[in-house]
Amino acid sequence: MKKSDHTHAFTLIELLIFMALFSIIIFLLTDLFSATLQVKTESEATSAVQEDGSYILSRLMYDIPRASAVSIPSSLGATGQSLQITIDGINYSYGLSGGNLTITNNYGTNVLNSTETTVSSVSFKRLGNGNGKDTIQIQFTVTSTAIRNSGAESRSLQTTVGLR
Repeated sequence: MKKSDHTHAFTLIELLIFMALFSIIIFLLTDLFSATLQVKTESEATSAVQEDGSYILSRLMYDIPRASAVSIPSSLGATGQSLQITIDGINYSYGLSGGNLTITNNYGTNVLNSTETTVSSVSFKRLGNGNGKDTIQIQFTVTSTAIRNSGAESRSLQTTVGLR
């Protein structure tokens, strides 16, 4: 009598080995994906803080030298959380509002930082020199809003800009 062809089936041991190996591979891929997302979040937080800090400094370094007068802080040596300057007859006011650094003029209010950061500890100090030209010392802190394992990315920035 001739044996008929039987289909090959997996044994229980082979299935258990396959499931164990498959589980290990899935675990490793999930861990790799999680680590990739964490690195992406850290990179975005660092980038947002650097970009916003640079933009705010650039904007202040562009506007202040063009100003014809400084109204606030009102006197030499005075320090405040807002800055008001006059450029071509238009008043520009810088100040904090809800964690954002804003600039207000005749055309409205604009936020200088992105939604990925907050600005705090803003300080404008009016200084002077022998020529009678005002100089403004600026300090502020930019902090990321991204949630990271190592905490929020934060950078304190400071510069001094003079009127022409």
